[in-house]
Amino acid sequence: MAEEVSAGRPRLHDVERHLRWAHTSVRNSEYLLTTILGAHQSQIALWQNEDRRKISAWAAIIAVPTLVSGVYGMNFTHMPELRWPFGYPLAVAVMALACWVLYKAFRRNGWL
Repeated sequence: MAEEVSAGRPRLHDVERHLRWAHTSVRNSEYLLTTILGAHQSQIALWQNEDRRKISAWAAIIAVPTLVSGVYGMNFTHMPELRWPFGYPLAVAVMALACWVLYKAFRRNGWL
């Protein structure tokens, strides 16, 4: 009986060594996968931030003519530029100029 026990010990030692190797391999793989997942999530967050910046820039550009046309759409009677022949073209030109300035500023900052 003692011979059977001593004969089984090298096998258990071999099994233990394989088990430790498998455990280390699984732990290293888990660490690697966690790192890869974190890097991928960071990349997705970066893409989303770029999209948000572009959307915000275009929303700011669109807000300018909306604001100006909203003021002129209130039908005030005491606005001298309403009776002036160049009032409407000047308002459109100011809106276009403001949009162009914002567009150039956002392009320079890398938002568009």
